[in-house]
Amino acid sequence: MKNAPFKGIIAYPITPFDANEKVDILLYKQLVERLIVSGSHGIAPLGSTGVMPYLKDQEKEAITEATIEQVKGRAPILVGVSNLTTERTIYHAKFAEKAGATAVMIIPMSYWKLSDDEIVKHYDAVAKQISIPIMAYNNPATAGVDMSPKLLKRILEISNVTMIKESTGDVQRMHYLKKELGDSVAFYNGSNPLALSAFAAGATGWCTAAPNLIPELNIALYNAIQNNDLQEAQKIFYKQIDLLRFIVEKGLPRAIKSGLQLQGIEGGHLRKPLQPLTENEITELDRILKLVK
Repeated sequence: MKNAPFKGIIAYPITPFDANEKVDILLYKQLVERLIVSGSHGIAPLGSTGVMPYLKDQEKEAITEATIEQVKGRAPILVGVSNLTTERTIYHAKFAEKAGATAVMIIPMSYWKLSDDEIVKHYDAVAKQISIPIMAYNNPATAGVDMSPKLLKRILEISNVTMIKESTGDVQRMHYLKKELGDSVAFYNGSNPLALSAFAAGATGWCTAAPNLIPELNIALYNAIQNNDLQEAQKIFYKQIDLLRFIVEKGLPRAIKSGLQLQGIEGGHLRKPLQPLTENEITELDRILKLVK
């Protein structure tokens, strides 16, 4: 298998803001520490949960450095470096590598629809500027670009693109790529409600914001899969499925911050235009959390 330094539960920390919408680095480090102590197998800053597109370059750099400082080598770190332009993606990828990231994750963000050739050249240009592994991230719901299995196969011909994160919710894509590429590439689930199906399809890991709220259940699911105990895995998964669906439907940053508050943990503020959950949504989240616990 190509170099794939992640397995298991890869946790996505939120980016907390203070009341003036300034990134709260001290609180961020505390939230990262919770994820490490709870047993997460990897930490992935600057993803959708970390509201990466809403951050300035200096804030992204501060989050990257704070993650590496807090983790202190206890888990591999996957830094999101995506940007609309290839030049800025290269900039953030090089910064992450120099800061000590284990690997970087890239989603092809676009305003104009990108062609397959443009996407391949984008990944290739970044890959030529860094030596650490790259995870190609497919999430058309947020990026507006859907990378087909055929396109992903082309991208994987680039030497240090070694991992695929699939978030379309179509587990058949993973089956197809596993059939085409065998065990040469690691696949990661990015669709929370499909975690069980993805592991059954051979996913190496699960990239998720859920460990901010229910780390024990997430890790227990992975352990059950590793032990080939499907009955136990199903039991654990269905216990958390309502929460997994809720946090996706309501938006990861909103739902995770509200969930932390309900558990008595400070999660910080949001940056506009994002707004907190409504009172009815918080009540529903509270109900679901109590059932999960």
